[in-house]
Amino acid sequence: MIRFFLLQNRQGKTRLSKWYVPPPTNASTGADSESEKVRIEAEVHRLVTARDKKYTNFIEYNNYKIIYRRYAGLFFTIAVDVQDNELSYLETIHLFVELLDAYFSNVCELDIVFNFNKVYSILDEFMLAGEVEETSKREILDRVKFLEKME
Repeated sequence: MIRFFLLQNRQGKTRLSKWYVPPPTNASTGADSESEKVRIEAEVHRLVTARDKKYTNFIEYNNYKIIYRRYAGLFFTIAVDVQDNELSYLETIHLFVELLDAYFSNVCELDIVFNFNKVYSILDEFMLAGEVEETSKREILDRVKFLEKME
């Protein structure tokens, strides 16, 4: 199951953050859920940017596994259960990038910043409740375009 999905640039700015399972709160420090999310996002960014390219795109972190991929200046990161298949989630990241590329025709970071509601809409048609809902690129894009017509 997908715990969270992050899209971050090289500087560490989170451009998209979707949490399917709330982060564990630390009772000893009194940290709330939002501050814990920010802390985890910063730590995940530090882990993936500092990692050498000769290593795999999988990192075991706390009680889940981080799968990431870099496209241009953006890091796409998924945190999943430890027993889940890493390669299937690498393909999931790639399909999401293909969806964004097809929708925005050659997507860039500015498309994501200025059209974040459309990016969330595409993500919601692709993943539901921490599981991949649909894998057909054509089907997902048709649904998103149908929802646009309804607006």
